[in-house]
Amino acid sequence: MRRRRIRRRRAVVLSVAGVLGVALVAWAVAGHGSSGGSSTTVSSHRATATGTTATGPTPTGTTATIAASGGPAHVGPMVASRRTAPPWTNPSLWTGQPPAVLLTHLVTDNAGDKVTLAWFNQSRTVVGLYPGYKNPLMGGRTVGPTEVPLTGRRNLVATFNSGFYEKDDSAGFYAHRTLYHAMVYGKATMVEHSDGTVDIVRWTGGARPGADIIVARQNLRMLVSGAHVSPNAGILSDWGLTWKGAYSVWRSALGIDTHGNLIYAAGPNQSVRSIATALIHAGAVRAMQLDINPYWPILVTFGAPGAHLPTLVTPNPNQIPGRFLHASEKDFFTISLRTGSGTVKLPW
Repeated sequence: MRRRRIRRRRAVVLSVAGVLGVALVAWAVAGHGSSGGSSTTVSSHRATATGTTATGPTPTGTTATIAASGGPAHVGPMVASRRTAPPWTNPSLWTGQPPAVLLTHLVTDNAGDKVTLAWFNQSRTVVGLYPGYKNPLMGGRTVGPTEVPLTGRRNLVATFNSGFYEKDDSAGFYAHRTLYHAMVYGKATMVEHSDGTVDIVRWTGGARPGADIIVARQNLRMLVSGAHVSPNAGILSDWGLTWKGAYSVWRSALGIDTHGNLIYAAGPNQSVRSIATALIHAGAVRAMQLDINPYWPILVTFGAPGAHLPTLVTPNPNQIPGRFLHASEKDFFTISLRTGSGTVKLPW
């Protein structure tokens, strides 16, 4: 009897060991046991970024994991009761690989309010800045096209809103080698260089951008610096007049990650701090606020070349997908597919 019990115990031990062995092999194959560091997979139509990762603290104490190869961040939850953001998805498969644009969204509060996030691959895209017929003006008149012209639609990937009216925030505006409004020292500024690289910086230059800059748009102060929310985030008056004086309204913002890729964010019922934190979770290390209130935030992506199959990504009922294919009251940004190396050709 004793020998039978020993045999049974040995059989159980061997069975458990076998199960554990299979599990360990599966775990190692999945990459958890590799010596090359962790990996981040962007499950947006098979766009994958693999390699070691760098992490940095966000104001909420969580971490934003940035793909070392230049892909978008793994977006962790902002609210403890919520899951991480859905995988990044590619809305413009026609642009090829690696993706030119990736989308996701992030829940920012317990009520379930969401911020739409768009990541633009700097190595595959260029930025355009167009004036509106009311902003900016030069001598009381419009200079330049106020919609995306036919010549600018062939490689159009996305369009999104810009910043405040000049009358509401005295700020610089420079596009198509034309200085509409002088640059203002200390303002948050989106700049694009002649080689197509972009950045978001606190402006420390003169009234006119240097010869290497082809686009410069300012708006308010820096929203995010060094992956930290502005210490002025709680001062509502520093960030523009809101609809009915509300603290949380439709807001939009533009950030940049450590690899020089732009990240756009927009959503309803957002405070200054919540949209800034959302951008940090998406990998932004610097950011600026763009337009606010229900009428203005908008992001559109295009599902086919030639500005065909436009999709209104931001769930804003005040907007239409083809808004910037028609004359626009205010200035706006475009994202177009990069067609070569060297100096960027101006879109108009």
